[in-house]
Amino acid sequence: MPLFRRVPKRGFSNSDFRTDYHVVNIGDLEERFESGAHVTPEAILEAGLIRNLRNKVKVLGDGQLTKKLKIEASKFSKSAEEKIKGAGGEAIVV
Repeated sequence: MPLFRRVPKRGFSNSDFRTDYHVVNIGDLEERFESGAHVTPEAILEAGLIRNLRNKVKVLGDGQLTKKLKIEASKFSKSAEEKIKGAGGEAIVV
């Protein structure tokens, strides 16, 4: 039996090095925060939109935003960033 068939095969897993994000939609921020609010990951945690602060926060553009919000997050989708700036708010990458 050749050596390469006798040795167990183990692949490479990138799970130790990947970046996990908590996903928050613009529509959820619209419902939970007042106009002019400063939205941080800690405020999102208190609002009950994420479970913990272990992972980074990513804001997606699902929903409508009519309030002027100053949002801090690790990452924004392009549509979310456009909607935030279109409503007069500010998207800050932390």
